[in-house]
Amino acid sequence: MSSRTCVLFHLSTASLLLVAAIGAQGANLAFLNDTPITYMRQRDNDSLKHAVLSALNDRKDGESFTWVNDGTGNSVKIDATVTMDSTSTDGGRACRSLAVVLEAKGQSMNLRPNFCKEGGAWQLQKR
Repeated sequence: MSSRTCVLFHLSTASLLLVAAIGAQGANLAFLNDTPITYMRQRDNDSLKHAVLSALNDRKDGESFTWVNDGTGNSVKIDATVTMDSTSTDGGRACRSLAVVLEAKGQSMNLRPNFCKEGGAWQLQKR
């Protein structure tokens, strides 16, 4: 096989693998269909974020509250139960873990975000 044919073969193989990977990635996200997060709109996200940030400052460990997306303009009713799990210190900054159960259209989703206070503001921590 000539070097040009070899290069074309490798490029073709790489292209097929890339297309297959993209297709597989899209297929792997199908499990998210009909989960509460797929029904959330920006105003829902903003409202829930505001409620969580307020709770991070005002609620004690073990306390729970319920959030509902009333007034966000979304025709799908979404609610969440947010429980303040624990507070810890990490390098001199306050950190809190939460348990969030989102529900919409008979489906529920559990989230476990962690926040740390950096520069006076709570920041979601990436894992």
